[in-house]
Amino acid sequence: MAQNRSVLITGCGIICAIGNGKEEVLKSLLANRTGIGPLKYLKTTHTEFPVGEVKMSDTEMEQAMGIEPGTPVTRTALMGMIALHEALGEAGLDRDDLKECSFVNGTTVGGMDKSEQYYTDFIENDTRNEYIKTHDCGSCSEMIADRFGRFKYITTISTACSSAANAVELGADMIRSGQADIVVAGGSECITKFHLNGFNSLMILDHGQCRPFDAERAGLNLGEGAAYLVLESAESAARRGVKPVALLSGYGNACDAFHQTASSPDGEGAYLAMSKALADAGLQPSDIDYINAHGTGTPNNDVSESQAMKRLFGSAMPPVSSTKSLTGHTTSASGSVEAVICILALRNGFVPVNYAWANPMDDGIVPNMELKPSHQLRHILCNSFGFGGNDSSVILTAID
Repeated sequence: MAQNRSVLITGCGIICAIGNGKEEVLKSLLANRTGIGPLKYLKTTHTEFPVGEVKMSDTEMEQAMGIEPGTPVTRTALMGMIALHEALGEAGLDRDDLKECSFVNGTTVGGMDKSEQYYTDFIENDTRNEYIKTHDCGSCSEMIADRFGRFKYITTISTACSSAANAVELGADMIRSGQADIVVAGGSECITKFHLNGFNSLMILDHGQCRPFDAERAGLNLGEGAAYLVLESAESAARRGVKPVALLSGYGNACDAFHQTASSPDGEGAYLAMSKALADAGLQPSDIDYINAHGTGTPNNDVSESQAMKRLFGSAMPPVSSTKSLTGHTTSASGSVEAVICILALRNGFVPVNYAWANPMDDGIVPNMELKPSHQLRHILCNSFGFGGNDSSVILTAID
């Protein structure tokens, strides 16, 4: 899509396994502190898998958001509310402003956590039927948005692990084309039994700490969380007198449709998504200062993504790391969770470490393993790749 209007980021919010809010997340990143640990909040027999859970119970999140006990609400929605509250606050948006704002939310499991918990009640005694309507993805988006007022427009993106990134891309399209002046975009996703059992059936869960791009990697650690970016036209930001925190300078989406769940061995979809993002931003590969890789820690993804990055960047590979060994794989929320992490890196001048990496892969990339003040970061490429080969890349650029 041709660039018509610049897409500024005037606020962002996050909650994940390494922190509630940007300040806590930044501290964890600078301390290279992982949030992966034993299951605590999801009630399942499969406690052998470490995960990256948000360190709050549903009740604690309800209290934090001032939600009355007994109000039907899901974990996905609660995390979304917390992240959205921070993003709106930084952008200086109140309830009246939302009437002219759009909300694009990415999620796949939606309210499945409560459907799992209360399914037998639905069938046997009708005591929890109010949760039936909270199941679908769109219901979660409405629930998150309604906590803050009424947005002008709301829609939901569900493309598995690229959902939040695609939500951001759709929001940016709306800004560029003049359909909207302000779009809040990102995603939220909680861990469910469906998640855990599904990934276990694919045999891609690690029984220990995940190790993206490591020769001995054995799979991913599931995570959960939410993050949102406030996307705004330059005209709107100037009119409101708000200072942007970063620029969304380019983005690209591609689908190689190689397999339902596996990435293509040569990383064609990933290569195309990254190439499109660079072309969209008017940048060369040499302009990228850091790549936040999709980097799940699965044998398939890390080979595929390595091939795509090596094909595009060649011998001039910028520093690369996957932050999923800190947060866990937050699936549908990963694109926005990692975009906020990239903004924190841009604004604080550091490259996150690829936690737990030790052994080089055959013909793979060697990720960044030293946390130190970086040369000033200007452009960061952030990758999010979904099942079916639905691959998206965004480029975040520092504001002068």
